[in-house]
Amino acid sequence: MGKMALERGANHLIMWDINEQNLKETSLKLIEQGFSVSTHVVNVMDKEAVEQSANKVLEEQNGIDILINNAGIIVGGAFADHSYNDIENTMGVNSLGLMFTARAFLPSMIDQNFGRIVNIASAAGLSPNPGMTVYAGSKWAAVGWSDSLRLELERNHPSVKVLTVMPSYIKTGMFDGVKAPFLIPLLNPEKISKKILDAVEKEKFYLKEPFMIKLSTFVRGILPGRLYDFVAGKIFKVYSSMDSFKGRTND
Repeated sequence: MGKMALERGANHLIMWDINEQNLKETSLKLIEQGFSVSTHVVNVMDKEAVEQSANKVLEEQNGIDILINNAGIIVGGAFADHSYNDIENTMGVNSLGLMFTARAFLPSMIDQNFGRIVNIASAAGLSPNPGMTVYAGSKWAAVGWSDSLRLELERNHPSVKVLTVMPSYIKTGMFDGVKAPFLIPLLNPEKISKKILDAVEKEKFYLKEPFMIKLSTFVRGILPGRLYDFVAGKIFKVYSSMDSFKGRTND
């Protein structure tokens, strides 16, 4: 998304990540292509680190126009097997990290009377799914907060807009091993990135992909709970999609 934004005319890209080596390698590739890029090593669940880095960015760049909240982690498996650190880290990155980062940059967006906040949530924030209990909980929190923030800003600061992105599984390595549910294919990273930036330019406030995710809220709303479980679990195989989950392998 950062590269595509630069290709579409963004003047400068600021990347945050907890992995310093990945930041260096990615920024070097973009700089070699002639783009303007800067990086900060930040743990987004550390509110002091977020605030400190945000202040440095605002001082160096005199504000930002678009914030893409894209940090995310997952711990698969049964909830009873999760450690307390698993729970805390997942909620911290996927929910609080988004809130901390948006909170750090939102006042400057309000002051400059322009801003776009893009929150990468998940289709897991729309439906329950065994095998990803804490991840789903973190994404439900992200969806609820993001859309509430949208309404709040529409009322008080309409020049600052929020896009909530709710994709199904994306083929980035994060969800290696998952089995795509029926009629819900794994998403291509480049294609969904383009759709996200298109949605920003069109000032949309929701993006749900692929097509069947657009229907999920309606279907869950009209069906009795047990019938929805049957449809999601037995017909579309959503509830068994995490059974073969492996995830990204880290050293």
